[in-house]
Amino acid sequence: MSDKWEIRVSQFGNCNCAFGCPCQFNAATTYGYCEAVTSHIIREGHFNGTTLDGLGFILLLQWPGEIAEGNGRQQVIIDERADTAQREAIKKIAHGEATQPGANVFYVYNSTMSEVLDTLYAPLDISIDVAARTAQVTCPGIVNSSGAPLINPFSGEASRAGIHLPNGIEYTYAEMGLGNSSSKGDIALELSESYGQFANLHWNQDGVIHHDISTP
Repeated sequence: MSDKWEIRVSQFGNCNCAFGCPCQFNAATTYGYCEAVTSHIIREGHFNGTTLDGLGFILLLQWPGEIAEGNGRQQVIIDERADTAQREAIKKIAHGEATQPGANVFYVYNSTMSEVLDTLYAPLDISIDVAARTAQVTCPGIVNSSGAPLINPFSGEASRAGIHLPNGIEYTYAEMGLGNSSSKGDIALELSESYGQFANLHWNQDGVIHHDISTP
């Protein structure tokens, strides 16, 4: 692997599955197909000698059946503020092109795609608070996505739950919530009150850098 990179990311992901998302446990999807929007802010990072701090990107993902069956469609949207080198770096990371085979979720996603659409460069407004389980994501005219805590139906109060994957290919620990997302254009999605996850991620070219869940 000639490329050397490392990023720390705040992520909000929203898919069409029921809360908990069976995919996290290598089980079949809730409805037999998968649609998802995942949004990312690079808190700090580099790709070779290129700094990526503060930049964001979104993945739009769609499979007609189970992810492992393939035939997926994918599109990446990168913050238009990124310069040429930063755009190329994020594009490689998001497509799993600069990662050891099978080492992270981007590589796995890309391996199931029948169609990888042209990368878009657009203004992104991404706000993610992992601890509060809130997110607001806007790409004008293309994506609107929001996340909120789960609500206990008995007390009416916010409810906290999480998933711990010590050897996960995406995260070590993620907070659970709910999401609402819509996208227009080449990949059109409508997700309502469905699975949401909030996570602080740490990745490099060799995959996920796992931390104790007390220090994500």
